[in-house]
Amino acid sequence: MSARSAVVQAPRRAETAYAIAWGFAAVFYFLEYASRSAPAVMIPELSQAFGVTALGVSTILGLYYYTYSTTSLVAGVLLDRFGARYVVPSGMALLAIGCLLFAVPQSSVGSMGRLLQGAGSAFAFTGAVYLASHGFSAKSLATAIGFTQCFGMLGGTVGQIAVGPLIHGFVSTRQFWMGLGVVVLVVAVGLMLMTPREKHATVAGEKRSFITPYKIVLTNPQSYICGIVAGLLFAPTTIGDMVWGVRLFQEDRLFSYHDAVFAISMVPFGWVFGCPLFGWLADALHRRKVALLIGASAMLAAALQLTFLPSALPSWLTLLVFGISSGAAMIPYTIIKEANPDHVKGSATGAINFITFSVTALLGPVFSKHIGKTIGMPTTNPELHFFHSGLFWVAVIALALLVSLTLRETGRSEAVK
Repeated sequence: MSARSAVVQAPRRAETAYAIAWGFAAVFYFLEYASRSAPAVMIPELSQAFGVTALGVSTILGLYYYTYSTTSLVAGVLLDRFGARYVVPSGMALLAIGCLLFAVPQSSVGSMGRLLQGAGSAFAFTGAVYLASHGFSAKSLATAIGFTQCFGMLGGTVGQIAVGPLIHGFVSTRQFWMGLGVVVLVVAVGLMLMTPREKHATVAGEKRSFITPYKIVLTNPQSYICGIVAGLLFAPTTIGDMVWGVRLFQEDRLFSYHDAVFAISMVPFGWVFGCPLFGWLADALHRRKVALLIGASAMLAAALQLTFLPSALPSWLTLLVFGISSGAAMIPYTIIKEANPDHVKGSATGAINFITFSVTALLGPVFSKHIGKTIGMPTTNPELHFFHSGLFWVAVIALALLVSLTLRETGRSEAVK
């Protein structure tokens, strides 16, 4: 009886250890999102420190997504091959070094720092999802992934609403980035100590290579659809909110700096509630696609109101609703896991991160060229400029809705297991 009890308890202990490690990874994701969103509230300071224009700062910030998307592929395969114990803390070390380099007042060093931030951050969500897949059952996985994103967007909120006043009264931007780098290193040590060791066996006698998992994931058309949908739904927050949002509301809507930061911070704050809400909805309905369509439709409605009737509701309220509903952007991360074999969980998450943020990397320069570079120019009509920027995101979200219709529902089959 005792031997049988020991057999039962061993997997439970492993699951508990993975769940604790997932908690550390969620903190990593919090810090990663803080580093991603914080530059939006310090563009004038970064422009002065690096000796470039605001458009030049946006170019430096955009480098993040190039390394984030490409390194996501590497992160996924490393997790499947070696586990999370050393892989995820290594990513944290890259993020920490990137934060420290970003404190150096030279544009070339700042660019290198931003590249390293993107590369290291690619291990945050991918690692958290990997650990959640080992620490939680299938029936609660979407909820766990939703809470993971909840932590991330809480970091995004702090990176805007808290960092803005912080750098204008207590610390310099240099001190902020150095402090953030040190905190990331401390959390990395804790995660490494808590994550269980793993033994990875060859699947069905197959000799596995780094490419093998991606052959499985990337030959599945559903993987591409998941990535494109997530990318199109993420873009309004990663580009519209976290890069241009504060300046857009300052220049086009004539908001004060404080009011612009508050309004824009409502988007990531909405994610804090929206991600677990839509994760729970997807689990409760056993319908991933239905929950996704509900969220994307609500996003589109909020974007349409802000674009065509911007004064009908307080902007912060519309942006809060937008942020909550955009929590549905995480559902494709559950779908891609369920649409691919279990032994390529990490690679599936890496693949969707790659596709998602490749969409961001492609749309970012387009928005900057046609909308961003004309913000605040004397010849620009503020109302018309704001309308055009809103119309851009309305088109992006509408396209996401159309592509979502081609997704295959995975919820019912997962619920039956």
